[in-house]
Amino acid sequence: MNARNGGQGAGIRGQGAEVEGMESYIQVITTTEKRQDADKIAEILVNSKLAGCVQILGPVTSIYRWKGQVETAEEWQCIIKSRHDLYGAIEKIIKSVHPYEVPEIIAVPLITGSKDYLEWLDITLIQKG
Repeated sequence: MNARNGGQGAGIRGQGAEVEGMESYIQVITTTEKRQDADKIAEILVNSKLAGCVQILGPVTSIYRWKGQVETAEEWQCIIKSRHDLYGAIEKIIKSVHPYEVPEIIAVPLITGSKDYLEWLDITLIQKG
């Protein structure tokens, strides 16, 4: 039962663990042309405690417009688990090692998640303040 809405029509939030400060967790997504570049980004971010985990998927097919032309490429996608307050440092590192002129670097907030997983994630990251 979801106490906020009397148990009726429980949405996504009502189905998972409620974790204080939930809005502070994010997934950052980037893609690379080579697996080695994805591995390098993942290792730097995890070793520096800016990411608790980086999943590398691929190859995936990307279709996009670049310099007026429609392009198709096989890429490796990195899904980076972190906190919102670390986004600036994550973006800076990705840009410093990424071979693309304009790499995809986007972040999406986590709406909800397993309390145990998010507690684990938080202790693996650089601690706040």
